[in-house]
Amino acid sequence: MNAVAEMLDPDDTAAALFAEPDGRWAVELHFAREPDVAHLRTLIGTIAGQRAARALTVATVAPRDWVAASLRELKPVSAGRFVVHGQHDRARIAPNRIAIEVEAALAFGTGHHATTRACLLALDTLVKRQRPGHILDLGTGSGVLAMAAARSLRRSVLASDIDRTATVVARNNVRHNRAAPWVTTVQADGVTAPPVRARAPYDLVFANILLAPLKRLAAPMARLLAPGGRVILSGLLTSQANAALASYRAHGLVLERRLELAGWTTLVMIRPMS
Repeated sequence: MNAVAEMLDPDDTAAALFAEPDGRWAVELHFAREPDVAHLRTLIGTIAGQRAARALTVATVAPRDWVAASLRELKPVSAGRFVVHGQHDRARIAPNRIAIEVEAALAFGTGHHATTRACLLALDTLVKRQRPGHILDLGTGSGVLAMAAARSLRRSVLASDIDRTATVVARNNVRHNRAAPWVTTVQADGVTAPPVRARAPYDLVFANILLAPLKRLAAPMARLLAPGGRVILSGLLTSQANAALASYRAHGLVLERRLELAGWTTLVMIRPMS
């Protein structure tokens, strides 16, 4: 999506990314004026391949207050004691909930995807019986999971992302949600990056990304965890969960809990004490 958006006029184009029910991603481009469809199809083919170019469809939409419409659709997301919401719902949140306020932005993660909600549910269960002291949110996106851990535990959290925009958005969200005393945001590539390795070992790691990078990270992730430490793996279609599970079991981690929501699976893995 970013590659396409960077090659178009930002004053004339808006881009949005959506997760389809079958796990695929859909990109929408909105133009203020009628685009050159042939040029656009060639551009998409160059970036994403001819299959994506052939899948391009073009339609005219009636004038609409898209901001108001988006806000109406972004209802608060409840996950145990946590509730993720936009500013427009701030007054409706019960005072006994841990409220995390996030607006739709360029970084992935408003809390509405099933993978994020499952991670929050896993965290909610964990903090009722454990208080992990050293936490990593790998691929933090908008920072929802890092903020949830910080607000519930008042512990040190490192929120890392490979994407610079996501890092900036997460840092702003952390400040807005009064979690800055506990959350440090850094731009870093994976678990072997110096800022991430320097804080190891971790008692809890969130890794809400995708199957392929999760499998690549299995070995270094196991080394990153303290004995008794947990990693919450998410971003997995239910059909992919066993592949991720096998990768982490091969490096000595044990399955503690499995959550399934809306076709997605989240795995809580633990490194044994000995």
